[in-house]
Amino acid sequence: MTTSSLELLLGQLDGALQVEGERVTVANEAKLREKIDHLIHEAVFAEGVERELARWLIWEAGQALNIYPASIHELYLAIGRGEAPQTFTVPAMNIRGMNFNTSRAAFRAANKLNVGAMLFEIARSEIGYTDQRPSEYVAALIAAAIKEGYRGPLFVQGDHFQLSLKNYTSDAHKEVNAVKELMKEAIDAGFYNIDIDTSTLVDLGPETLDEQQRINYELCGQLTEYVREIEPEGVTVSLG
Repeated sequence: MTTSSLELLLGQLDGALQVEGERVTVANEAKLREKIDHLIHEAVFAEGVERELARWLIWEAGQALNIYPASIHELYLAIGRGEAPQTFTVPAMNIRGMNFNTSRAAFRAANKLNVGAMLFEIARSEIGYTDQRPSEYVAALIAAAIKEGYRGPLFVQGDHFQLSLKNYTSDAHKEVNAVKELMKEAIDAGFYNIDIDTSTLVDLGPETLDEQQRINYELCGQLTEYVREIEPEGVTVSLG
């Protein structure tokens, strides 16, 4: 951690956060909500150490305020067991451009309507064409929640982590590894919900259904196993 860069960032927050070693404390929440715009700007548009420090401060401030990425797995199981009412659905919102601003609107509506279960998601393709890596995506969500005074779990999802048929045909090993690398990056950033999409590899040429679907289901199983190997202790990543 670069002390001078951290001190500069903290100074720009006007005492809203205090840092002692690796521990971040929210000293003034009202001031943090006022200054969070600057912090997310640094988290998105700065480079190098300054960008990573801004993302770290946002993550830790979120933890201090009980705003944290989570898996929706246990909620779905509870609904299935009849332990949660089956009177609601869980919206999934693909936030692409202007993440911070768009997510602020979602959190304002959630606060107004007392909504807690909602998914914020982005697909592999969208990560590419928006140039929005998982750590940036999560930072924008947490910052938006802080700005709007939202509390509770954030269900962040990798939507359609899809394999390209063209790339797979050209170099199967490389394409599978690319998806695995994205899964690792996303989970490390707080994506505890992932949709695996190997359906692009279905081959309708063979006569039997099993032959048509074999690559699809075998590779989906392999990627599922990989996620289980790398998911954080105590977290069951929700897989779709």
